[in-house]
Amino acid sequence: MDLRAELLKSIWYAFTALDVEKSGKVSKSQLKVLSHNLYTVLCIPHDPVALEEHFRDDDDGPVSSQGYMPYLNKYILDKVEEGAFVKENFDELCWTLTAKKNYKPDRNGNSVVSHQDAFKLWCLFNFLSEDKYPLVMVPDEVEYLLKKICTAMNVELNCCELEDYLSQEPQGQGGLTVWQFLDMVNSGRFLRGIEQEAISMAVEEVYQEVIEDGYLWKKGQLRRNWSERWFMLKPSVLSYYMSEERKEKKGSIALDKHCCVEVLPDRDGKRCMFCVKTSSRTYEMSASDTRQRQEWTLAIQTAIRLQAEGKKSLHKDLKQKRREQREQREQRKAAKEEETQRLKQLQEEKERKLQELELLKEAQRQAEILLQEEEQRRRQQHEEMQRTLEIQLREAEQARASMQAEMVLKEAEAERQRKRILELEDMQERLQEALQQEVKARQDEEAVRYAQARLLAEEEEKLKELMKLKEEQEEYIIKTQMEKQVLKQEMENKNKCLEEAQKQLEEVRVNRQRVDQDVMAAQRKLRQASTNVKHWNVQMNRLMHPIGPGDKRTNVSGGVFTGYQPLLSQRDSSLK
Repeated sequence: MDLRAELLKSIWYAFTALDVEKSGKVSKSQLKVLSHNLYTVLCIPHDPVALEEHFRDDDDGPVSSQGYMPYLNKYILDKVEEGAFVKENFDELCWTLTAKKNYKPDRNGNSVVSHQDAFKLWCLFNFLSEDKYPLVMVPDEVEYLLKKICTAMNVELNCCELEDYLSQEPQGQGGLTVWQFLDMVNSGRFLRGIEQEAISMAVEEVYQEVIEDGYLWKKGQLRRNWSERWFMLKPSVLSYYMSEERKEKKGSIALDKHCCVEVLPDRDGKRCMFCVKTSSRTYEMSASDTRQRQEWTLAIQTAIRLQAEGKKSLHKDLKQKRREQREQREQRKAAKEEETQRLKQLQEEKERKLQELELLKEAQRQAEILLQEEEQRRRQQHEEMQRTLEIQLREAEQARASMQAEMVLKEAEAERQRKRILELEDMQERLQEALQQEVKARQDEEAVRYAQARLLAEEEEKLKELMKLKEEQEEYIIKTQMEKQVLKQEMENKNKCLEEAQKQLEEVRVNRQRVDQDVMAAQRKLRQASTNVKHWNVQMNRLMHPIGPGDKRTNVSGGVFTGYQPLLSQRDSSLK
């Protein structure tokens, strides 16, 4: 924070104090008085017509802070020289203007801090506040300042109570205003049971530590006598004055990287001595106590180090570091919140995938149920077909038994018809007709085989569908294993079920082959029986019809046709 920024903070309070209506504008007459006072306390030659010339083209209305800033920068701040004025007098001017309007101590005189201590706290607040308007001090800096004051009184700050207070107090722009801070201190909530004098001494100590000034005894170079001087420490120079009013400057010590600070033993009736060595001279000084000597030596050493590093002030450097630490904490907090949000999204995605997995499981269960129903339906069809084949086989057995009985009868008839050899020609013609009927029976058999082949094709289609379902199940198993290894055992059980289904399918195939073999055997027996029937029918017809003169072919053909037709009908029914 440079000198201009420090001055602007105090001037901002003065300007807002003059803004009675809180409209952001101040009358020209009040700005003239404020500018005149600023000229005085900043030790700048006063220019009475500069303000009028600057606002010559404006109307008689009030002036905003934006309109006053160009004049303030050009005619006042640009002319300020560091060390040419007393900063405390400048702060007192701005404090006087703003305290009349905003600072409201206890009317009964029960305030924890005095008016002068409130002014010093106001200065410390300005030093530690954020560099943005309206000026506020973040909770970390409030805790830091209160800890410094409590440490100076050897009292421990109740951080938990402070956090409760800050959580209840409405904060604008992320922090407390100076008036909220002063009300908090005057409430006595954090300094209860402590005398006002002790608080005043602690505030003075912290103020001098931060502002870096105070009284020291200095040994003269020529007369070698000891004189009390008011010292003010800056990063590049240690100045000393006759008194704390800093009206008469007695000298200064230039600080650079070649300077050093050493502690000296007590002598000449002086105690707590130390010296500042420069490249041209050694300055001997004495503090009031050991603690003050330690603070001054540490502050001067820090100023020398900051001068070498190109920095302005120890407390400003510490403030910058605390600000960087807050920014890092906020960044870590934001990163943590982002990580939490990302984990939440991942959890939602995981839940969504689990839901999808449950849906896939349900779909698989439905597919398995459909597969079981289809398998059961096919098993029922197979059982019905097996029962039909068994019925047909029993009918064929009955037909064979009836044919055997008829064959016995035909044999008896054949013995009587042996002499009817002349009817062989007619029998051959009827045999041709029988052969045609045999062809027709074979065509019927081919139709049955075609139906059986169609059933086999349907079975192959079902097998393909089963294999397709198996492939889909394997793909799903692979995908599920990539997502969740927990399902491995369940899928193995399903594979076992699938293998059992395949085994059952193999058993169905074996049964079907066995049935086909039985059908083929029955067909072979049926063909053998048909051949035997033909043979015995021929023999029987020869014996049943005696040979007559003249009408041989007609009688024979009629006898053969009538005797053979029932047998062919029975064979056709058995084949069907």
